[in-house]
Amino acid sequence: MRRPKLPGLLAVPDALWRDVRATLAVVFSRPSRIRRFLALGPRGWMATARFVGSVIPRAGRELAILRADAARIPDPALREQALASIDGKAYHVQGGCILATFMPNDTAQRYVAIVAALETIYDYLDNLCDRLPGVTPQAYASLHHALIDALDERRAPGDYYRDGPHRDDGGYLRRLVESVRAGLHAMPHYVAVRDDVVEIAQYYADLQVLKHGPVEARESACGAWYARNRERFPNLSWWEFAAACGSSLPVFALIALAARQRPARSEIDATVKAYFPGVSALHILLDYFIDQAEDLEHGELNFVACYASRPEAVVGLRRLLRGALARVRTLAGAAHHRFLVEAMCVFYLTHPKVFAQRLDAESAILLRALG
Repeated sequence: MRRPKLPGLLAVPDALWRDVRATLAVVFSRPSRIRRFLALGPRGWMATARFVGSVIPRAGRELAILRADAARIPDPALREQALASIDGKAYHVQGGCILATFMPNDTAQRYVAIVAALETIYDYLDNLCDRLPGVTPQAYASLHHALIDALDERRAPGDYYRDGPHRDDGGYLRRLVESVRAGLHAMPHYVAVRDDVVEIAQYYADLQVLKHGPVEARESACGAWYARNRERFPNLSWWEFAAACGSSLPVFALIALAARQRPARSEIDATVKAYFPGVSALHILLDYFIDQAEDLEHGELNFVACYASRPEAVVGLRRLLRGALARVRTLAGAAHHRFLVEAMCVFYLTHPKVFAQRLDAESAILLRALG
């Protein structure tokens, strides 16, 4: 995508390090987070320093470019949601880039640019589905064709707004799609993981349609969906499967795998098995874990609330966490994936929302499961 000029942006130290300072404030905001950081040991400290000092600024620069483009969307409602998806969810991009911590500089830069544009598609579409009035389930499906088109250059890009919302985004979503495609095209080994990436992204698109359906039918629809997929993904509840489908992390992990070398089929299969549904289910359920009060207030479907009780929710999350840790241990660069899982758990389980909702005891149990 053509990058707009941002005069002086990268020359201003405050702009460059704003996200770094914000991240450090989060890392050291509570004693529990400091203790977990110290428990990482020297290798973990070095990885954290590289993530905060190198990856976060790179992600911030990419987001600044994308934000400048979003600010020029002609329609005010679409512009508002595009800007909100960047301003309110920058940590999605930052977290999505975490595997760049372990990449050489040039590879990391390309990877961060892809993840920033791709996660912005996820977040923008999510905002349109969640916050823009009058968007129909049919429109949810059409809008999410953008996500699949971004990941599969064999598809001819279509009119993503054909079923609504009938507004002018000035080509913003199409440019995001083209940016991701260009980045993946420059990655010679992406084709090895492409079909797996597209399949996982399609699960996400299907979930968006189902979970935004009529309140009285959405849980049964998700349950029936899992019943059709139970044989392939056994030993889950329907909400754990749905949660797994809601994460972008398996897509980013596969792209990271292809960014380094031409992966063998066995490596691809192992990465898929580790991240989907294991890491991805844990990711989204932790997000729901800290949003229980907020979702109850707004009448939104919360997958953690689908467990029969708080103790059962902890049992389920602990099971998924232990399974995810066991799976990532089988991967090449296992320590890198362990770092991702640990950072994700610490971020969510020491979040201020945990203490505001008096979930301290449950959080402590899950943090102990990290070992």
